[in-house]
Order: sequence, then C-alpha cells, then structure tokens
Amino acid sequence: MPKIRSSADLRNNYNEISTFCHNYSEPVFITKNGKGDLAVMSIEAYEQLVGRFELYGLIYEGMEDVAAGRARPFSEAMADIRSRRRR
Repeated sequence: MPKIRSSADLRNNYNEISTFCHNYSEPVFITKNGKGDLAVMSIEAYEQLVGRFELYGLIYEGMEDVAAGRARPFSEAMADIRSRRRR
C-alpha cells in the first residue's frame, strides 16, 4: 500500500519521511492541496530504479537485434573474442 503524506508533513516531518524511504526502499507520495504532486524516494532506490530502466532498454535493443537478424550464436561470438585475444 503506498505511503501518502501531505506537503506540510514533508516540511514538518522531513526526517521521519527520509527514514521511512531509506528503511523500506519505497517512495512516499506527497500531496499538495489534496492532489498528488511528488514522489520522494532515497537516492539508493532511485539509482536502482534507473538501473532497471537502463537494463530493460538494453534487453529491448538486444531483442530487436535478434528479430532483425543482427545476432549470431554465442559460441561463434566467443570464438571470435578468443581469437582476437591471441593476436
């Protein structure tokens, strides 16, 4: 269940909200005038989220390469790498 706090809570209870974000690696949703305004999370949780998006993007690129025929068997690629290292 998402943690929802008001902007006044963020201002008045910053340390409590920060501790929650670090302990649970979950965002806290901040409302302003009763409507969603911000999502606050720890730097660690943010970096993990961004890392996942980057990984998903790379996986998608790889899947596109396979679908377009721009791929080769793993054993062939490894043989090529090994032969280049011996030079």
